[in-house]
Amino acid sequence: MKISEIDTIELQYLQFEDYLEIKDVMVSAYSTMPEAFWKEHHIQTLLDKFQEGQVVIKVNGQIAGCALSIIIDYNKFDDSHTYRQITADYTFDSHDPEGDMLYGIDIFIKPEFRGLRLGRRLYDYRKELCEKMNLKGIAFGGRIPNYHRYSQEMSPKEYIEKVRRKEIEDPVLNFQISNDFHPARILKGYLEGDEASREFAVLLEWDNIYYEKPIKKAATKKKVVRLGLIQWQMRPYENIDSLLQQAEYFIDAVSGYRSDFALFPEFFNAPLMAKNNHLGEAEAIRELAKHTEEIVQKFSNFSISYNINIIAGSMPEIKDGKLYNVGYLCKRNGTVERYEKLHVTPDEAKVWGLQGGKELKVFDTDCGKIGVLICYDSEFPELSRLLADEGMDILFVPFLTDTQNGYSRVRNCAQARAIENECYVAIAGSVGNLPNVHNMDIQFAQSMVFTPCDFSFPTNGIKAEATPNTEMILIADLDIDLLRELHQFGAVRNLKDRRKDIFELRKR
Repeated sequence: MKISEIDTIELQYLQFEDYLEIKDVMVSAYSTMPEAFWKEHHIQTLLDKFQEGQVVIKVNGQIAGCALSIIIDYNKFDDSHTYRQITADYTFDSHDPEGDMLYGIDIFIKPEFRGLRLGRRLYDYRKELCEKMNLKGIAFGGRIPNYHRYSQEMSPKEYIEKVRRKEIEDPVLNFQISNDFHPARILKGYLEGDEASREFAVLLEWDNIYYEKPIKKAATKKKVVRLGLIQWQMRPYENIDSLLQQAEYFIDAVSGYRSDFALFPEFFNAPLMAKNNHLGEAEAIRELAKHTEEIVQKFSNFSISYNINIIAGSMPEIKDGKLYNVGYLCKRNGTVERYEKLHVTPDEAKVWGLQGGKELKVFDTDCGKIGVLICYDSEFPELSRLLADEGMDILFVPFLTDTQNGYSRVRNCAQARAIENECYVAIAGSVGNLPNVHNMDIQFAQSMVFTPCDFSFPTNGIKAEATPNTEMILIADLDIDLLRELHQFGAVRNLKDRRKDIFELRKR
């Protein structure tokens, strides 16, 4: 399946009613191992014992993959255990709700959906489940399906070393290692009938660095969201493909750090106007608008492929004959939502003929509610307050400023928005010069993440900051539950203490 054919991607708990479809997926996934599929009573038992551990991933409503797991007391099993032992002879009586390790029973992707990084989503779910349940880590026996080609000339240990050094290609083992699993030992006679692996497997483990030894004390489990801000270098590009290649590079980078969001700056695609520099500024930006639809579609594909929510900065767009400055939130579930710049600067109106938009809304994401204000909009406090009233936790501000005083307006107003609305604010801008693009020749930026100023946050209200005027990415973790505590128990409570008896703010 092509990414362009995907409308939605959903991760759901496995339901017993899905069995027949699951069976078809297993049969196609294990085509080299006839009869290697779970029976109905196996699936029912797993669901009865541990429903949270059984998930499917659906593409356009069709099951594309599945992950099955149990919890075990790791100390009860020998280092050289077999698959039959770990599953208690396929009864799953080995599942222990009080255990300390999540054990992967099976994971498979239907062949036609391979290449979309769906397996990574299933592993990410397991990692998040492991952290949520405060387990020590994840373990499973990984097949080495290409080993049969080399079994006459090398031991499993030698084979694994060559795979790690990229001298031998093993799709399963390479995938596990790339997802932060490390080989612990060789398991002999692990899976009966696995001739391709010569019945060897590699015990793979992932350690939960957030694991805390259980104590008899009330504790709040925190929800952490990771942001990836892209401080974009303005440079000449030969064509749109070159620009998208650079964008994918950054998306890949922040995704590699398991970021939940990638934030691009305002008008990051402005370098494409260089080829229309012979035109007037107003005509050139309208030519640039012709690329917007393609860029949005490509970014939506990237959000799916790299499993990350992308805030695509902003781009010019013509609607009903009028020119607007708009951006798109490309969610990793395949959906796309649009936001508009409501206030255009005098220069944008005079030189380009930009019109201000009319829609202001909060977006629901898998990491909570967010808002997006483009550059100048951040300087109007009413907008962010309306978003805060709708439950916004994180405000994203893609911006483009040419001079340091212009940047200072955005930066200082953005920090004020974090304090007065008790939310996080992330700003990302462009750096460098574009001497061949009129009205876009110089840039100044320092991307930053702001917090409220209270005891649970940095004293200066700055969570993270990039180097000024340098192309780079900025990664920051935001604890959303700290906002909940702030709303109720902060030293000051800007939202709660408003004098609504003497004023009100509302949308028309």
